[in-house]
Amino acid sequence: MLKPFLYPKNFVLSFLLAAACLLAGEAKAQNELEYVGELGISVGGAQYFGDLNTRGALNTIKPAVGIYYRKYLNEYVGVRAHGRFMQLGYSDAYNKNEFERRRNLSFNTDVFELALQGDFNFFKFEPGSLDHRFSPYLSGGASIFHFNPYAYLDGVKYKLQPLRTEGQGTALYPDRKPYSLVSYAFVIGGGFKYNISKKVNVGLEALYRFTQTDYLDDVSTTYAGPGAFPALAGDKASVAYLLQDRSYATGERLGVTGRQRGNSRDKDQFLTIELTISILFTSYNCRF
Repeated sequence: MLKPFLYPKNFVLSFLLAAACLLAGEAKAQNELEYVGELGISVGGAQYFGDLNTRGALNTIKPAVGIYYRKYLNEYVGVRAHGRFMQLGYSDAYNKNEFERRRNLSFNTDVFELALQGDFNFFKFEPGSLDHRFSPYLSGGASIFHFNPYAYLDGVKYKLQPLRTEGQGTALYPDRKPYSLVSYAFVIGGGFKYNISKKVNVGLEALYRFTQTDYLDDVSTTYAGPGAFPALAGDKASVAYLLQDRSYATGERLGVTGRQRGNSRDKDQFLTIELTISILFTSYNCRF
């Protein structure tokens, strides 16, 4: 006859076997703990380069803030979605070139950007590890962004794109179309990151954008000339006329029809330099 399962000896043996399985399962589950990604913020500055800043000066750095999520594919590769708000701007007042200083143009713009990037670590990076908690990295990808340049005249703020300051959309320049306020850029850069605890990473990153617009600054081709900006009632000059050629404030007007206003061969660019801090996420799969 078979002994009942709940005899004391069988019960103790069963309990010990169950405990051993439980401990083995827990050890296995611990081995399956892995870092899957991180959610972070970035804070720093942004610098514009283009028709107003032709010498690559880093003298008008403006605020940049962002939020991102990075998915780890392995210890060396991750993919990231990064949303940012930043400001860009420049003025010919900073330029030493005589023509550029006399031109006297300026702009500012808010930029909203969404970037998709791949990050590639130089070293094996394992958060929580004493041996692999630091790595430089390269980053590359693309972004889409919205901008809307503006300038001030007599203390009043004017959006520049609707003014069509280079004659876009007029009968004199049917080949010049109003530019879009949405564009995209190729992103390349790098930085380094350091794991300060099992839950937190910090880093420093610099990213350069090669944009596909030449109108971040509302400057690209040649002066359209007075004929593209008819006077208002009472022979009063329009805001568009006054903002498309501001050289009158520095001397004789430069805005002769067809004279170079910007360089249409090169697109505008900008750079961000940011500190980052992120919270890590883990995956914990328990299998018994």
